[in-house]
Amino acid sequence: MEEKELQELLSSAQFKFAKTMPWLPHYYTLRDKWESGKFKEAVIALRALGTPRRFGKREFIYYDFGGNTYWTMGDTIENTILINRAVKVSE
Repeated sequence: MEEKELQELLSSAQFKFAKTMPWLPHYYTLRDKWESGKFKEAVIALRALGTPRRFGKREFIYYDFGGNTYWTMGDTIENTILINRAVKVSE
């Protein structure tokens, strides 16, 4: 998948506020809300185009776009059910 297509998919996805973690404000989108196959393609592209960064004791692949950062929880592609999004914090 081209980066432009990933950005279009992320821009058009339905994200919901993660209200169970108000101390760490972020949003998420679920696989079952996406057009068939597009979620898997987006996860693969996000991981291919993203960069590894630490969060606590773990490392995740983050993809920055449009003032936001996107990541998954690092499970296998087949078991990944959500993509997270948060406002990008300056490093």
